[in-house]
Amino acid sequence: MTRPTPTLDRRDILSVLFPAPDDYLFVSGLAGSAKDAAGLTEDGANLFTMAGTMGAAVPMGLGVALSSPEAQVAVITGDGEMLMNIGSLATVATMAPKNLTIVCIDNGCHGETGGQTGHTSNNTDLALIGQGAGLASTMTANTPKDLAEAAKFLAEAAGPRLLVVRVTDGPPTAFVRNMDPTECRLRFRQAYLGDA
Repeated sequence: MTRPTPTLDRRDILSVLFPAPDDYLFVSGLAGSAKDAAGLTEDGANLFTMAGTMGAAVPMGLGVALSSPEAQVAVITGDGEMLMNIGSLATVATMAPKNLTIVCIDNGCHGETGGQTGHTSNNTDLALIGQGAGLASTMTANTPKDLAEAAKFLAEAAGPRLLVVRVTDGPPTAFVRNMDPTECRLRFRQAYLGDA
C-alpha cells in the first residue's frame, strides 16, 4: 500500500481545523497532542488534557460528548495513543454521538519515548480502521491542500467523525501548559457546565 508522504507541520494544523476554538470542548491526549491543543486554546478552560493515561482521550471525549449533546466536543490525540485503545473507535461508532470529532495527529512514531517507528509509518491506516469500526465519517489529510478540505470536513461531515492528519516527524507546539491536575479539572468542569 502506497500512501502520500505527509508534508504538514503539526504546529500549523489545529488553527486551520478549528478557527473558532472557543466553540468547542477539547479533550487532548498525552504529550505532543496536549501541547498542540494547549497552544490552540492558550491552555483555556475548555481544554482537558490527559496525563499518564495513554489511550484514554477518545473514551473521555466520548463521555463528554454523550453527557453534553448540545456542545461540540473534539478529541486531539496521537497515533500511538489511538493504537493503544483502538477498540474505543468501535464504542464511539456504536454510541454515535453526532457532536464528537476526533483528530488524530499521526507522525508515524513514538515521539515521547525516543522516536521509535510506529505502525502507521508502515501499513496501518487509522482512517480505514475508523471506517471499519462504523464511524459515520472518516478522512485523512497529508498536505496543505488536504488541510483546507479537512477543515470543511470537520464543519460539515456527519458525526462522529475521525480526521487523521499525517504530519512530518517534528516537535509539537512549544507551549508550557498548566500541569496542576486539580486546577485543570475544576476549570474544565466550569467550562463544561457553562458557568465559567
